[in-house]
Amino acid sequence: ALTLHVHLASQWELRGVVERGDIAVVIDVLRCSSTIATALHNGALGVVPVKTLDEAREIHRKNPNFILAGERRGVKPEGFQLGNSPREFTRAAVEGKYVILTTTDGTRALAGVSDARLVFVGSFLNAKTVVEASLREAERLEAGITLVAAGRMRGFSLEDHLCAGLLASRLVEAGAVLDDAAYAAILAYRQAEKDLLSHISRGIHAQGLKRLGLGEDVDYCVRVDVLPVLPVLEKNEDFPYGVVKPAKI
Repeated sequence: ALTLHVHLASQWELRGVVERGDIAVVIDVLRCSSTIATALHNGALGVVPVKTLDEAREIHRKNPNFILAGERRGVKPEGFQLGNSPREFTRAAVEGKYVILTTTDGTRALAGVSDARLVFVGSFLNAKTVVEASLREAERLEAGITLVAAGRMRGFSLEDHLCAGLLASRLVEAGAVLDDAAYAAILAYRQAEKDLLSHISRGIHAQGLKRLGLGEDVDYCVRVDVLPVLPVLEKNEDFPYGVVKPAKI
């Protein structure tokens, strides 16, 4: 069997993902990945990730039946129907609909890897499902896996690093060989796993959400293996970076 190579990259250092032909797993725990997983689990037909507010509004103008959702500095932009709290993406709100989503970090990371061979969206919520699919597809495609930590405002994010560590720890159990960044993430995760929520709650991002009155989002997002959903980015001519659909598991 071929050796499975696992890399961990921030979205600012994505060189190599496309060239190597890796499967990319985009992680933005607070809250983009968790929101996408939740929306698809609750029956959304797809999530269209875009980088800018202008792009989002333009797509909404052409597709007025789509839900316009997102955040800037954690807050729902003016004229948007939903913010980026996964708790807003209920079945009643999204079932049978497409969602346009623009966030500070996560949708940019998705846009950044949109040319990769295969792109999954990973979070604590769907960790088991995304690990199983990544292993299956890595074998089928004879590909490596790059875990992409979306990070925060061009910097490091505690919760994305710890989630990458969880995913990497499970990939290692399946015999993967890690780069140093992925191995370091495992060490951090093992240190934090017994009290994951309290560690992540001390992070800058979680603190910021608490100040906005969105502390419950943190509690919601830091739950492991609760959503059996596999969000995959599909190419689509109508949208600049494709559309995230729920794959058959």
